[in-house]
Amino acid sequence: MKIILREDIQALGRSGELVEVRDGYARNFLLPKKLAVAATDKNIRQLEHDRRVIAAHQAKVRASATAIAHKLGQVDLKIARKVGDQDKLYGSVTALDIADALAEKGVRIDRRDLVLPEPIKAIGQFEIDVRLHHDVTGKVKLAVVAEA
Repeated sequence: MKIILREDIQALGRSGELVEVRDGYARNFLLPKKLAVAATDKNIRQLEHDRRVIAAHQAKVRASATAIAHKLGQVDLKIARKVGDQDKLYGSVTALDIADALAEKGVRIDRRDLVLPEPIKAIGQFEIDVRLHHDVTGKVKLAVVAEA
């Protein structure tokens, strides 16, 4: 039986794919759980339409993310923190601090989009990756300096 997957299924395929499975698997598992729909002419036409709409939307989102990445490349952030012995910070610079500093510069991003494996605990120059889209990554130059 040919079906169209509505969700990703590990051993079977990705959402939107047209796959062939055994009749019992489709009738007793996939269709009742709404994980797939039967591959009728109407559903195939709907799938093609949905793919075009999704592709257009993704292109728009990707273009927006590319524009933000370009804007991020031109931003130089400077964050001042109190420093103790051996240039160690009192506290740390977190993704939230960086997101707030970017917002002050006019670039709004979600703090969860910043790729910061651990908080910054020393002064210096850093380059922070920002995931804007699964295909687009931006970079922000960050300078952590001692507070005067």
